[in-house]
Amino acid sequence: MNEKMSQLLNLPVLASKHGADVDKLIIYVHYLMIVLFIGWILYFLYALLRFRKAANPKADYVGIRGHLSNYIELAVALVEGVLLVGFAVPLWGKAVDQFPKADEHPTEIRIIAQQFGWNVFYPGADGKFGARDLHLVSNENKWGLVKDDAAGKDDLPALYNEIHVPVDKPVIVTLTSMDVIHSFKIIAMRVTQDAIPGLAIPLHFTPTKTGIYQINCAQLCGNGHSTMASGRLYVDSQENYDKWLASKSKPGAGGATSFE
Repeated sequence: MNEKMSQLLNLPVLASKHGADVDKLIIYVHYLMIVLFIGWILYFLYALLRFRKAANPKADYVGIRGHLSNYIELAVALVEGVLLVGFAVPLWGKAVDQFPKADEHPTEIRIIAQQFGWNVFYPGADGKFGARDLHLVSNENKWGLVKDDAAGKDDLPALYNEIHVPVDKPVIVTLTSMDVIHSFKIIAMRVTQDAIPGLAIPLHFTPTKTGIYQINCAQLCGNGHSTMASGRLYVDSQENYDKWLASKSKPGAGGATSFE
């Protein structure tokens, strides 16, 4: 039933593990809206008939005498409460609290948003990012990288508007911004998270389908806001991801440790 409803609502392609729960909540909200829409239309027609001039030549100043409307309002509030407490809050809690564990070997990525694009960083073979210090940010070192930190020597080159992840493996993104508030949104993954200057905000998802997916900015961030949609998420097979990773890790490929 949910799959048929998804097709009826023409929901975007779903390519993440937790996205099914997001779609389920959307569908249930639409069920409620359909019921309310039909109910209000029927009430409107009833009011036109019941309170027409021919049937009510004299005004009635007492108003409604029954409690049916109160019961209906209570029922709607109860359904909304069930959707909130039974679905929305647990879904939010799961997304916030149940981050992938170390034994799941998640793909860890850092993203720094800017007007108007996404800067993407990967750790090297040691799995550790190089240290950063906001006090070191300058025209020559715009990422605030600590030059003498050994952990950053093998970090991959900084990518622009390009994210690669393997399919069926958890992804943890640590998100921030270097200028204004942006909002990192990948519709197919059912993830949306604000990128706020000065804050490192984590989010996670598990892609379930290989393909190329658009990255959007869901927060108006300036005149070039629309160009933020040129970012792409590439969900690769593990084999193709390993090949891509190896090509980016070759000596002489540059690196996030470059102070440009």
